Amino acid sequence: MNTSAPSPAFPLRGLAHLLAGLPWVAPLALCGPAALAQQDAAVLPPVTVTAPQAPRLDRPGSTASHLDLSPLQTPASVETLTREQLESRGDSSVINAITRATGISTLGHPGNSGSSLSVRGFTDTTSVMRLYDGMRQYGGVGVSFPFDTWSIDRIEVLRGPASVIHGDGAIGGVINIVPRKPTRGPVRNEMQAELGTEGERALAFGSGGGIDDLLSYRLDLSSRQSDGWVDRGDNSQFAFSGAVRLDLSPELNVSLSHSQGRHKPMQYFGSPLINGQPLLALREKNYNVADSAMKFEDRWTELGAQWMPGSQVTVRSRLYHIVSDRYWRNAETYIHNPGTGLIDRSGNTEIRHDQEQTGNTTQATFSGRLLGLPNQVAAGFDVNHSSFRHTNNTYTGSSPSVDPFNPVPGLFASAAPFIPRYRNEADQQSVFAEDRLEVTPQWSVVVGLRHDRADVSRFDIVAGSTAFGRSFSHTGWRLGTVYLLRPDTSVYAQFSKAADPVASMLFLSPANSVFDLSTGKQLEVGIKRSFWDGKGDWTLAAYAIEKNNLLTRDTTNPALRIQVGQRSSRGVETALSLPLGPTVRLDANAALLRARFDDFTESVGGVAVSRNGNVPPDVPQRLANAWLGWKFRPDWTLSGGLRHVGKRYANNANTLALPAYTLADAALQWQSAANTTLALRAFNVFDRYHFTTSYYTTTQWFVGEGRRVQLSLNHKF
Repeated sequence: MNTSAPSPAFPLRGLAHLLAGLPWVAPLALCGPAALAQQDAAVLPPVTVTAPQAPRLDRPGSTASHLDLSPLQTPASVETLTREQLESRGDSSVINAITRATGISTLGHPGNSGSSLSVRGFTDTTSVMRLYDGMRQYGGVGVSFPFDTWSIDRIEVLRGPASVIHGDGAIGGVINIVPRKPTRGPVRNEMQAELGTEGERALAFGSGGGIDDLLSYRLDLSSRQSDGWVDRGDNSQFAFSGAVRLDLSPELNVSLSHSQGRHKPMQYFGSPLINGQPLLALREKNYNVADSAMKFEDRWTELGAQWMPGSQVTVRSRLYHIVSDRYWRNAETYIHNPGTGLIDRSGNTEIRHDQEQTGNTTQATFSGRLLGLPNQVAAGFDVNHSSFRHTNNTYTGSSPSVDPFNPVPGLFASAAPFIPRYRNEADQQSVFAEDRLEVTPQWSVVVGLRHDRADVSRFDIVAGSTAFGRSFSHTGWRLGTVYLLRPDTSVYAQFSKAADPVASMLFLSPANSVFDLSTGKQLEVGIKRSFWDGKGDWTLAAYAIEKNNLLTRDTTNPALRIQVGQRSSRGVETALSLPLGPTVRLDANAALLRARFDDFTESVGGVAVSRNGNVPPDVPQRLANAWLGWKFRPDWTLSGGLRHVGKRYANNANTLALPAYTLADAALQWQSAANTTLALRAFNVFDRYHFTTSYYTTTQWFVGEGRRVQLSLNHKF
């Protein structure tokens, strides 16, 4: 049971804090609704008729192609989690929402800002890329925004190597978080309040629509607090997202958007194994110090323009600035001492990240004919400058050992000074092009090419000298083909080449800077079908991926690293969306894969030990999700879901295995009025004791959240 006292502050204070810092959004929040209210006083509200959405496989996406192709037209595994799905499942956490997609699991912990994922046998921020509205935060440090789904319109997932679209660092795949955006039409508002176990309380507000014939806006605010599922697990988050769009003419529009968030996650670093085994009695214990701290603050600002000088040409340009400030002060390493029976605590770490990035991406898309055949082509460039300052205490310090069952937190202690240590900078430039040629009305060929160059340097602040300067470059490409067996069914195949950095670019040390990028290649085939007039769909894909030039130990001198290793994965993935009558729908997916080290050696006690044939850590080889919704009465919906994550290994030797787990969620929704919905939800209904990942030591595992119950009220007006 969580022993911390509930915070008396309700989330409204967080919303007020955000609004106070953003005075420019006040006219948007007030003038639109006020003007609409004056009009409504004189006339009845208009009746709005909403056209049915296109089948999911026919909806264009932006993550898997520069050509706005639909999934049926794309020679790759693509998936979209819609706003409707996010709401029906009650996923307020971005990570929880993402891991309901096919073949994705989390290995998030405080060191990676809780953002790291595993896809197709490849893990972490150097192999699985996160985007926000199509923009990447360069360097693979660990994305800390967004964390809440309130402001999100949809989540687009591209599985498999994606360097040809988004650059290095995406051999496993890409997840693109797309926020809500300004729309034309009447102003519509939405509010939501939530209360739940573990002291959960949340409040959110959204508004959007057209202010006049030229100007439209979108505004979203959310705030959430909880006592957490471990002792002293207090956490809070506040987020803002706002955008305005000016339609200067039917051909030209410009937009300005700004999003920011402040997240204080649980200061929790896992539970140590006792004699090599996890203990249920330690499930809610927190071994961190009493004065621990962790906070992430992010700001994303963008000025965009879209110009359509003709029906066959579209030009888009986006100028953006990203700022992330992250801070940690914790005792992070816990090891059980069999001799004393206590938990020894070390790794007292104080870190600050100051990260900034400014860039521009511009592309033009043309539709026409090539060799007399219908053809689409996109070409553009992407440039940015990133800076990253790392302040730390050299991870030096320890806190007193504690009783496993009754830990006395104590205080943070470190003899090393907390000072800026180094500054890394990167200038990244890329050019890209993509072409789709319709050889016949049924058969198309898609070709993509992207060249990236990054100039990375590190300045040693303590020594006052440059530690290294290095340039990296890579050309990624994709060749794919799609054949329409019928208008609602396509088969595809593709071959792609991509690259990953050996470590996060903005973390590169002088030792790691001498190595080249790791390279990868993938062969994928699949089939996609929409059926029952677009009401249902299913997909099936098979793939094989190899990643080369891993860092491995020199067998003649284990103290040295060489770049020769290889790992691979192959697997199948399937997804199904099936209406079981007019009031019942099933969404399900599954992934089976075989991931292996093909050529990998590590040093154990100064001896080189081969791990060939072993499964890389944090890679589940069995994953599945299902969600069933039943509208059993006109105003009532009962739904529930299962999430299965297979066994994962905590170490390269495969001697420590995190057990598989299956979690069950359930929800009951009542639409009490046309615009008001009340929902009762339960997460991890059977209170399954499970582990999500291990931390920096292989014997320190993160306990997943236990049973949680939540009541929410949503009202639109």
